Amino acid sequence: MITIIAAISTNNALGKDNQLIWHLPADLKRFKKVTLGHHIIMGRKTFESLGKPLPNRTTIIITRNKNYTQSGCIVVNSLNEAIEAAKADTNPYILGGAEIYKQAMSIADKLDLTLVHQTFDADAFFPKIDFNLWEESSREDFKSDDLNKYPFSFVTYTKKKEALK
Repeated sequence: MITIIAAISTNNALGKDNQLIWHLPADLKRFKKVTLGHHIIMGRKTFESLGKPLPNRTTIIITRNKNYTQSGCIVVNSLNEAIEAAKADTNPYILGGAEIYKQAMSIADKLDLTLVHQTFDADAFFPKIDFNLWEESSREDFKSDDLNKYPFSFVTYTKKKEALK
């Protein structure tokens, strides 16, 4: 099972200037809980925005730069190589960025999304979801509160069986 995990806004915004646009502690807590112990696959810019490998996860970085190295990480040159490097994990997570998400949509089995119910000015966007291929399998809705400025939902989509053919 390959899972894409992302936080996206109503207008599919992911980020701006290689940074998240919003701060939702509930999303960060959930992200940590679900990815702990797994392989996490991301592009170089996404990794550099994090600044370091995330603890208790195997970090796989995709870059076109054949000479790129990063201590404590596996560096590969394509999404296919990343999937191969993560084959020991029954559920690796793809963390982005936008171009990696676009490439991964055709091979992912599940989308694990935090939908932020707000529009934002952004320069990176999540690919449009083709609902002919994906169906919602779970949803939890939350109102804004003292810690989480925007209302949001945790939504899981699974690839429809007919889309797997």
